[in-house]
Amino acid sequence: MNVAKTDHARVATLFDAAREGDRAALDELVSLLTPLLWQVARDQGLDTEHAADVVQTTWLRLLGSFREIRSPVALTGWLITVTKREAWRTGEKRQLERPLPELPERPAEASPAPEEGVLREDQRVRLWRAVDNLPERCRSLLRIVAFVHRPDYAEVGARLGMPRGSIGPTRGRCLARLREQLLANGEGDWL
Repeated sequence: MNVAKTDHARVATLFDAAREGDRAALDELVSLLTPLLWQVARDQGLDTEHAADVVQTTWLRLLGSFREIRSPVALTGWLITVTKREAWRTGEKRQLERPLPELPERPAEASPAPEEGVLREDQRVRLWRAVDNLPERCRSLLRIVAFVHRPDYAEVGARLGMPRGSIGPTRGRCLARLREQLLANGEGDWL
């Protein structure tokens, strides 16, 4: 049933009856609004399994909040809001559960012009030698930054055991250390 066609007065009446213990009213309320909540959960990008969990969690939240809801007429909006928030939480958890791609130790080799190739190879060797001299945390973080397009800081933090808010500053310190090592070496130019 469409939100616009849902009779808010009917929903309020069913809710009041369900709150007083009328199981049939609760069943009718669930039957009436579940398709709407299902659509809201799916609109947030969840697959079928996760959307079903979100809708079930929304109904459980309602059961735990019967006495707290003061405006039964606004119940549909309350359920939609709870469904969206739970879907966002579920989506965030799924993002954190996704493993980061395996990262190569060194970048893939390109085939530049011969003279450019020699210079680039020299820089590449010196760069990775300098990276290898950094502490492990910096090496891991800089490899992720170098090889993952727009890395998700929540995933990076989980993988490296770092708070999300410290990743940017740590990356800056690691890059500064790398720059110091490269410039202190004195061999060749760095752009």
